[in-house]
Amino acid sequence: MRIVGIVQARMGSTRLPGKVLRDLGGRSVLGWVIRAACEAGVLDDLVVATTTLAADDAVVEECRRLGVAWHRGPVDDVLTRFVQALAGRKAEAVMRFTADCPLLDPAVIREAALVFRAVPGLGYLSTSLARTLPRGLDVEIVREDALERADREATGYHRTHVTSYVYAEPGDTRLLGLAYQPAADDLRVTLDTEDDWWLISRVVAELGDRCVPVERLVSWLRARPEVSGLNAHVRQKSLQDA
Repeated sequence: MRIVGIVQARMGSTRLPGKVLRDLGGRSVLGWVIRAACEAGVLDDLVVATTTLAADDAVVEECRRLGVAWHRGPVDDVLTRFVQALAGRKAEAVMRFTADCPLLDPAVIREAALVFRAVPGLGYLSTSLARTLPRGLDVEIVREDALERADREATGYHRTHVTSYVYAEPGDTRLLGLAYQPAADDLRVTLDTEDDWWLISRVVAELGDRCVPVERLVSWLRARPEVSGLNAHVRQKSLQDA
C-alpha cells in the first residue's frame, strides 16, 4: 500500500503566528516534523500543504531549503488543500501531520503505518480516537477514497480539520484506534501558545536535537512537574472553535 505523508503548515495562527518556522535547537519546527516523518521510513512520498497567502512564501522557501515537495492551496478549506496536494501522487492512503508537533516519535509513525497496512479493508487509523499519547504525538492515516468522500460531503468545520468528517460520519469506513500504556494524555507537547513553546524549548535544551522516543519523553516530563506544568493550563480549542 502506497502511503503519502502530508504536512499541513502555514504562518497564520491566532495564538502563535509564525510558529512553524520558529528556530528550535537549530532547525525550524517544520524541519523537526519532516525529520520525524522521514526517519520513520514508511512513507512513499511526503509533501507540505501550505496556502496561497503571501505570508506562506516563507513556508515554501523552507521547503526548498529542506528539499521537500510542497503544494499551495486554500487557506481555510484544508480538506480541499489535501486532496489537491495528492494529485498525481498515486496515494492509496494519507498520513496526516501538522507542522506544530515537533516532538513526534518516528517509532509511533512506523507502528501506525505497519498496522494500517496489515489490517485488510481499514479506512482510518488514529492514536487519538481514544487518546493515550501526549497531545502533539498523535498519528493518523486515512484511505484516499475515504478522504475523497469527505471532500465531496463535508461542510463547515469539517473542511478545516481534514479527517474529522471521516470519523464523525464514517458510514462504511472501518475505523481503528491505537492505544499506548501507560496513558499520558494529560501531557501537552503540541505548539499553539507561548507557554507550549517554553515547554518544548526546555525539552530540546535538555534532550538535544533528536527525535525522542515517547517513553523517554513521558518519563522525563513526569520527573519534572515544573516543566510539564508550564502549559498544563492551556485549553485545546474545540474543532468548532479552531
